[in-house]
Amino acid sequence: MAMIVQAVLVQAAEESHNEVSSALSYGVGIGILALLLALMGALVAFGGGREHS
Repeated sequence: MAMIVQAVLVQAAEESHNEVSSALSYGVGIGILALLLALMGALVAFGGGREHS
């Protein structure tokens, strides 16, 4: 059992140093942030001309 856990930890440590995966993660995060900011901007623009109830 300990050998399996050790093998998984070694594999995880090796994968964490992958620069392509890191760049892809940042790219996805920035893309999602941009999408959410655009949606929030559209919501504010849509509600800007209405009176409050």
